[in-house]
Amino acid sequence: MASSPCGNSNFDSGLEIKTRSVEQTLIPLVSQITTLINHKDKPKKSERTLAAIHRVGQAVSVAVGRFVAVGEAIATENQELKDEMGQACFEARRAGDAIAQLTDVSSALPSQSDGRVTVFSDRTGMVKAARLLLSSVTKVLVLADRIVIKQIITSRNKVLVTLDHLERVSTFQEFVQIFSQFGNEMVEFAHLTGDRQNDLKDEKKKARMAAARAVLEKCTMMLLTASKTCLRHPDCESARINKDAVFHRMRCALEQVIEIVTEARSCGENKILPASIYNGIKDFKSTVECLRENLYSLSPQSVGGQLEALVERTEDFTDSAYTSHEQRQAILGLCQLARQDSQQLVHAWTEAQSLHAKEATEDMEVAILKTCQSVSDLRRELHKVAVGRASDLLKVHGEQLPLRALKAAGTEGNLEAVAEYSRTLTEQKEQLVENCRLLCHVSGTEPLEITCIHAEETFHVIGPQIISAAQTLALHPSSKIAKENLEVFCEAWESQLCDMALLLREINDVFEGKRGDKRPYLSLPRPGKHSVNLKTAKAVKLDAEEQTSMAKLGLELRLLSSDVDTEVEKWEEQEHDIVRQSQSLASMAYNMYLFTRGEGLLKTTLDLFHQAEVLSEEGLQLCSSLRTFSSQLVDEEKSVVMTEMEKLVALCQQLQLGAKTPVQGKTATFQKVDSSIQKTRGILTVVLSLLPVCNKLNRKYKSERSSLGSPQDWKERQDASTPVKDDGVLNGKSGNEFGVKSLEQHMAGLNLLESK
Repeated sequence: MASSPCGNSNFDSGLEIKTRSVEQTLIPLVSQITTLINHKDKPKKSERTLAAIHRVGQAVSVAVGRFVAVGEAIATENQELKDEMGQACFEARRAGDAIAQLTDVSSALPSQSDGRVTVFSDRTGMVKAARLLLSSVTKVLVLADRIVIKQIITSRNKVLVTLDHLERVSTFQEFVQIFSQFGNEMVEFAHLTGDRQNDLKDEKKKARMAAARAVLEKCTMMLLTASKTCLRHPDCESARINKDAVFHRMRCALEQVIEIVTEARSCGENKILPASIYNGIKDFKSTVECLRENLYSLSPQSVGGQLEALVERTEDFTDSAYTSHEQRQAILGLCQLARQDSQQLVHAWTEAQSLHAKEATEDMEVAILKTCQSVSDLRRELHKVAVGRASDLLKVHGEQLPLRALKAAGTEGNLEAVAEYSRTLTEQKEQLVENCRLLCHVSGTEPLEITCIHAEETFHVIGPQIISAAQTLALHPSSKIAKENLEVFCEAWESQLCDMALLLREINDVFEGKRGDKRPYLSLPRPGKHSVNLKTAKAVKLDAEEQTSMAKLGLELRLLSSDVDTEVEKWEEQEHDIVRQSQSLASMAYNMYLFTRGEGLLKTTLDLFHQAEVLSEEGLQLCSSLRTFSSQLVDEEKSVVMTEMEKLVALCQQLQLGAKTPVQGKTATFQKVDSSIQKTRGILTVVLSLLPVCNKLNRKYKSERSSLGSPQDWKERQDASTPVKDDGVLNGKSGNEFGVKSLEQHMAGLNLLESK
């Protein structure tokens, strides 16, 4: 259950806010309501201040009226929500009218002592109206969010129906027709779930959604070739097994998406995943360090039990056949050292309790430090073992010897050789699966743990699929489609190895305390990219020569993204829109830098252009935030920000246009890549110049506001000739303020009024 966005612990809408879009839509309303509530403690106002309060109250009322009109239109289009939405809209309108009446100048009475007007005499009424308004508006937004969930479910159901038809087709002609429809439905589903993934507040859910969508993306190509192989060789058992596995995995991934958006739990989801050693060590250290403040909150037995549970989890490392003798001895030695230090701590702790000490004694403090150090050393050793083994496996598997051998044996029709190399691949698969479990123990964050689990499942599933595809080819060595099918599954294996290398870097970054780069998901192909033969839509990668020529430009991008990160760290308000959007731009630019090195999530030029398009949209959102921010400034300061903002708008529009413009041919594609990266560099340069200026002005604004009472007072005293200069903001004309425009932007983002 969510507390009030305004921080009032007494407010509770009874509805949990799970998406950023709903939360961000509420913030401007909360800001304006807070302004009104803050004024109630000073009943006597000047005419200028009174006029400003009146405008705020009227702006809230008008904006609520527009908001309710859109909500009622949504209710009309969705009969199942009509009653609930109607009631919420009615309450919102009533609260808005009450606030307008309470801030109406004509209803205020002059004071008998000095003639000044007194407002907010009905303090209880204002607080009640504010709570009702926040509650009802939150309910309208959450109800609207249900429609997004309904859209995703409807889209999933369409995909499932078509998937069933695809599974039962018996002719190529029928397959071509249905697969074309399936492709379009998958694109729609990808866009809806991609928007939802980016909107989720819960990082664990975002990671699970990303994993499920990655499965769907990779399985789409597998489904095509596996189905074609089955149609070409209908009596081949290995081909049927291969195809069935793809369909099963796609259905599981579709179901997982629905579980996430509806928060349902399947039977498989009810099982409790084993706790990671990283979290176990973190919790144990926290328990031990808390003893400094309270010697009597825990028993020595509970601390000892917590350590033993932690040591037990290290058996995943020590019991592994792939752990060397030296590594096993090192881990066991560190576990024993942790036990000894823990026993010394218990001894010092018991002695301190017998003396009725109120705080940790000197002996106890030393024991706490030694115990924490020993478990930290254990964590370091486990990290070294897991990451070191993963690096070795990636080097060995990078040569792809079993895959090459399987392809060759299949092409020759040599079933015995296929069986032999299948055993080799199975052993490699088991090593990778086990290593993913070990990485999960030391990953450091819950989203990375989920990514490790996804990698483990992927290797576990794709290994047998490669083998069945190789068996099919060996039975039909002259079949081109069987050969293509094996190639697709081998590519999926290689792709997962690349993802594992990236995962390894991220785990290392967490361990070393480096910035955790965001991992924007690359959505499925855009509309128009799906054809029956998906090979024709395959994007290109930069060759070695092109990567070399891009190296200098990419390095500049890397340095700029680092500078932006450094600059945003100087802000006191890390949740400020300007900070969040600047961080997002820097993260996407860093991904583009990795692309110039042939690394990272962006594998092809199509990926890069999609990232550039998303970056340009984020840049334009930053411009909207800057425009709102500048409305609080006086003329000279506003001019500085607006001048740079106009440069940023132009660069973002140019990048967006360039990213959307199709090109053909290697030279034209390379030029488009070069242009996209140069425009991104220009965007970061402008952002870097704006951040310190805005930070300085923001601190000044906060200081002025705290001393003068409210944003409106601050504006009034900045320019006495115009009591309230930001009338447009008060009336909801700014894109980030509470009003019809912000609501329409929210609705557009949720695909409520217009489908993609």
